[in-house]
Amino acid sequence: MEVETVQLFTSLLAVLAIAGSLGLLILRIVAIKSAAARELGVALSPAQLPLAWLVAFGAMVGSLYFSEIANYEPCRYCWFQRIAMYPLALLLLIAMVRRDRNIAWYAVPIASIGALLALRHRYLELNPSFGPGGCSADVPCSAVWFERLGFVTLAVMALFGFVSIIILLTVRFTADSSGETHRSEELL
Repeated sequence: MEVETVQLFTSLLAVLAIAGSLGLLILRIVAIKSAAARELGVALSPAQLPLAWLVAFGAMVGSLYFSEIANYEPCRYCWFQRIAMYPLALLLLIAMVRRDRNIAWYAVPIASIGALLALRHRYLELNPSFGPGGCSADVPCSAVWFERLGFVTLAVMALFGFVSIIILLTVRFTADSSGETHRSEELL
């Protein structure tokens, strides 16, 4: 498969992940007043943890593809983001298998740190004159390997992945407007 094709495919996946996650967040807000939205949210809830894992796993595989097959040498911020994302893929898989309802307590802080790193990385891409930011001259953090859809870079894909995981793990739906969650309808 051509590298340009993978760039476009992974860019579209990142946009789909963030759009779906933001849609879930909007659905949760609408569910405050709408029983139909609340029912839809409860129906979608069992898919949230598997989707969070899928985002983390896809980000991990994508980053490995770009460094090992496309030969894009990761900068310092890319490595830090990997340090946050790779354990999430494993932790979320274990949580799915064990049906661990408390995974958000462990995964969201890691994803939040990763999101902040990705945000800083994107800032350095947009403002290369800001300085090296702790990155080497050989592999500057301001270097953009590719940009698809007019704004999606590797740093943006990482940011979208981390934010999607945070949303998927924290947005909860209840079966009724009183806020009582029935055990069979819990996300985690």
